[in-house]
Parts: sequence; structure tokens; C-alpha cells
Amino acid sequence: MRQSAVFDVRGLLARYDLPVRMKAEMEAVLTENLKRILSRTRSSSKSASIKTQERRMYTVCRSFVELREVGFMIESPHSLRHKHVQALVTRWVSAGQTGGTIENKLSHLKAFCQWLGKHDLIRALGDYTDRAAHGLIRSYVTTRDKSWEGNGVDAVALIAKIAEADARVAVQLKLQAAFGLRIEESFSLKIGTALRNLDTLRVVDGTKGGRAREVPVRMRLGVLEEAATLVDPNSGSTTPSTYSIARWRSHYNAVLRKFGVCKAELGITSHGLRHEWMQALYKEATGVDAPVKGGRPGDLEVHRQAIQEIILSAGHSKAAKSGAYLSTVTAMERDQRPRVTREQAEAQLIAQNGNKAQAARLLGISRSALYRLIGAM
Repeated sequence: MRQSAVFDVRGLLARYDLPVRMKAEMEAVLTENLKRILSRTRSSSKSASIKTQERRMYTVCRSFVELREVGFMIESPHSLRHKHVQALVTRWVSAGQTGGTIENKLSHLKAFCQWLGKHDLIRALGDYTDRAAHGLIRSYVTTRDKSWEGNGVDAVALIAKIAEADARVAVQLKLQAAFGLRIEESFSLKIGTALRNLDTLRVVDGTKGGRAREVPVRMRLGVLEEAATLVDPNSGSTTPSTYSIARWRSHYNAVLRKFGVCKAELGITSHGLRHEWMQALYKEATGVDAPVKGGRPGDLEVHRQAIQEIILSAGHSKAAKSGAYLSTVTAMERDQRPRVTREQAEAQLIAQNGNKAQAARLLGISRSALYRLIGAM
């Protein structure tokens, strides 16, 4: 599948209302660098994924459009300064964007600025705004069940309906549900060579950071057999060779929207199938539900071992990543506590003569949570 030759930088730039000179200079920089992996800890000959390239492109272009909307009529990307980035962050914070969203945008701008030779231009989010005051403290532990089951959606029944409209999209959803694949992994899985034995599936193509892994098959051979009947002989995957990954993702998302698979309608995304898969693995390994479903680990050693095996099968390297899918007992209990009001925070702060650490302890909240409440006063 020809992924690298079809990303049309010039065509995408044409969609944005920007000066001719700016577009020309951006095209030169993006065409040469867009595929590069940005990392402080490793160098790689691999390219950034198509999805990453798309997000970089969108963020950079939209940022310059937004700067012009707030009155900075710069004509060249090389004119970007600290005051411009500050204006963007202020705008994003005012619009209610989350800390994670803004950090991702700054990451994409950081890559772009490095390609421009402006290596120190983009700073951390905390250098532009008070994260605590604006509720921008990023949490990597979920307290909401994002699985389809947890949102009252029968995955088997809904995917069967989707199959009537598009068998390939449906089977890719089944691959995600059966093996915990990321979306792009399901697009790129080479069915003919992935099954190493009846117990293990080798996931190589479309993986995050190019890290191959082995996934337990768990008697789900039927899904692979169905997928094999839909393999394109040229691409070797269930994605037609006539589509680039970018075009197929657009088609895939359009099909899902028709069936309400989005946060605005059913409250789910296809990534929720990966959540469901990890939660099922956890219950199989420990005998109890994941914390996000109200479970409490019994044997802590069994819990730790289960987490480690699940994380490796999911393609992560750190056990802490499990919190984004399974949550923790502590996070769930904290989420269920009665909410502290602004009035309670203010009264306790006055009672403690302005001692924020003491007030937060007595309120049973973190100091950052107290700072957010104070900022709302």
C-alpha cells in the first residue's frame, strides 16, 4: 500500500485561507519534514504515521489561520514569535479546550518550529498559563468506562448492522474487538502472515512507534478466517489497495458516523473496543472486574501480573498506561466522593488563614484541585 506517496501537502494547504507566500514557505518545510518522528530519546529511520502527519498538518495550518483571526497578519511562518504562541494558547484556554488537547497542539507546533530552526520557541503549557487555575491538569487515569458495553452498546449487534453496509469496515471493527488492535493496526494487519501459531497473533504494520508485538488469539480464529476472505491481494490487508490509509480512514469514519459510532451520538468511538478487550483480559486473568467497572483486585500480585501481560499485549511498555483503560481503585473512589463547592473551598481557606495546603487536606482534595476552585472565584 503506497502510504508515503499520496500525502498531498500542497492540496491540503489549498484548503486554508493563508497568504500565498506563507503557503509556499510552509509547503517547502512540511514536504521535507512532515514524516519525521519527533523524539528526544530515540532516532528512527521510520516515518511518522499518516495519522500523525495529518494532525501535524491540521494543527499548523489552523494555528496560522487563528493567528490571523485574532489580528496577527503575519506573512511568513518564519515570523512566528513567543507572543503569537501565547495568543494561541490564550485563545485555546478561553475556548475551554482541555490540557491534553492544548499539549498535543503545542507538540505539533514544536515539531514544525524545529524544522524552521526555531528550536526553543515552543515551551511547556505551564509557561503560557496557570494550569491549575484553568483546570488543565492532565490525568492519565480514566474514571469513565469508554467500552461499548459500558455505554450500553451491544458490539456484536451493532457491528452486524455495519457489516450490511460495509463488510470491510465491520471486519476491521471485529479485529479491534478480538485482539485489542488500534484502528490503524486493524487497517494494516497482514492476515496471511500475522498468525504465528494457533495461540499468537503477530502485529507489525500500523503499530505505534513501529513496535511489533504478539497478541493472544484466545480462540478468536473465526474473526481471522472472516478477515482472510476480505483481504485485498495487493495490499495483503482488509484495506483496499486503491485507498491510501488517509483516504480509508475518512471512509471508515464516515461509515461509523452513519451508525452513530461517535461521542455525540452513542457516546462511543471504535477505540472503545480496545478498552473492552483490555477489560475482558483483566477479568479473565484476575477473576474480578476492572476498577473502572467497579471491581477491586483481590490478590495484588495477580493484579500486577495481569496488568503487565495486558499492557505488553496492547503494545505499551509502561504498566501505568493501564489506567487509561482500566482505571484504579483510588481514582474511582476519588471520583465518587462528594464534590467540594467553591463556597466550601473559600470558607475553609479563610478558616485556615490562607494556608492552601492545610485547607486542601481538610477538604480531602489536592492542592491543584483547590487552585482550580480558587481560580473559579
